[in-house]
Amino acid sequence: MPAFDFPIEKLQNYMGSSPCPDDIDQFWDRNIAEMKALDPQVELIPSKLQFPNAQAFELYFTGVDGARIHAKYLRPKNISKPIPGVIEFHGYGYHSGEWSEKLSWVNSGFAIASMDCRGQGGNSQDSSSVLGNTLKGHIIRGIDSGPDALLFKKIFLDTAQLANILMSLDEVDETRLAAIGGSQGGALALACAALEPKIKLCAPHYPFLCDYQRVWNMDLDQNAYEELRNYFRYHDPLHQRKEQVFNTLGYIDIQNISKRIKAKTFMACGLMDQICPPSSQHAAYNKISAEKDIVYYPDFAHERLPGWADKVHQFILSHIDY
Repeated sequence: MPAFDFPIEKLQNYMGSSPCPDDIDQFWDRNIAEMKALDPQVELIPSKLQFPNAQAFELYFTGVDGARIHAKYLRPKNISKPIPGVIEFHGYGYHSGEWSEKLSWVNSGFAIASMDCRGQGGNSQDSSSVLGNTLKGHIIRGIDSGPDALLFKKIFLDTAQLANILMSLDEVDETRLAAIGGSQGGALALACAALEPKIKLCAPHYPFLCDYQRVWNMDLDQNAYEELRNYFRYHDPLHQRKEQVFNTLGYIDIQNISKRIKAKTFMACGLMDQICPPSSQHAAYNKISAEKDIVYYPDFAHERLPGWADKVHQFILSHIDY
């Protein structure tokens, strides 16, 4: 077992270190209602790249703050009845990936939408106008303007809005949707399932954005979490606002919204992961009250997990009632 984190028996009972704001449910209920009141102005533009058995589209919609959000959307040709769908989310700073990477889902009879996070490596807009850092700082972006200005609040809402858009398409069966992704993508898959209760299945691996104070206390606020360290060094060197900072981050801490998840959840955790430490992941996983299961990779860190992609396909195919 890894020496840098809890033993597995404690991981399975660990419930987190970061605070949870008292009004967390009211905060998200209000924001979800405001998001659903928007006109998403959906566009489906045929992609320049097409495939023999699939139709590919550039999907655009208007999210909160008026940002135009982009996703790659593919569906099988010759659809005769509503089909299941997959919503895919990418890692921190990356983008929605290659079109051809999605074809295994299309060939299995699914529609798939893969979202570009606003302000990262894809084609989505970032319309934020906030104080403070914009370099390596999406977790703390907007923090000095209050929880409603947090960039990840908006990205979390984008995930739920994309799910709603997918459910509104004639070819998609709204009762058979799955959310998937790794690292940041794993966090966003959980966020999507938390904010949109119609998501049936959720399959994250080593989710990011969980239990910020635990990561900070472990001195692992580096790499993907480096902005936490830099925020305190630049803006609060004496830690006079530590409690306020972590309470504000609590609004975008996956562990604090995972109790809302109704989807059957299947998660993977590398026990040698020092990017998103296992205890931080378990803070979110252990608060999921829906049916769930977790797979441990004892010798693996924040890296490709052999066989996991196949396990996710089998999990979704076996539970989607296709």
